[in-house]
Amino acid sequence: MISPETTTVTTSYTTFDSPLGELLLVGEESATAPGGTALTSLSMPQQRGVTVQPHWRRDPGPFAEAVHQLRAYFAGERTRFELAFRTAGTGFQERVWRALEAIPYGTTTTYGRLADVTGVPRGDVRALGAAIGANPLLILRPCHRVIGADGTMRGYAAGVERKIALLTHEGALQPTLI
Repeated sequence: MISPETTTVTTSYTTFDSPLGELLLVGEESATAPGGTALTSLSMPQQRGVTVQPHWRRDPGPFAEAVHQLRAYFAGERTRFELAFRTAGTGFQERVWRALEAIPYGTTTTYGRLADVTGVPRGDVRALGAAIGANPLLILRPCHRVIGADGTMRGYAAGVERKIALLTHEGALQPTLI
């Protein structure tokens, strides 16, 4: 009897010190991704409770381009990301996450407008919010650009203060003067 071949996927990670605090970048081997690694998560571990797993390998190499693009973004030199990524959400989550990618830099949209774009009935806006909150690629899939219909800053996995900082950085909000 021939046993099926088991495939082991190597998960790598690195951290990046950003103006918002430490970012955790996680990726998996991918034959189709440039550099051989597709980004699977970009998070702020101090907020989301994301922890490095014992079987992950610390290796900044596969994330050099992601770090380069993030630095350019925070320096105000980049408004779009061009990175290979792979996420494993439900069909509904993936649909919502793709809609997030279409929100232009420097703008915001509301949960209601995003519901309209994705075909989510207004009665299911909470499910839409949950999908947005489960976004594994903070900043790259700009869930921070979704705000309340009244202009309020509703939840953000990395904290509302970081959402405000990102929107101010992008010019969607005016800086607060003291």
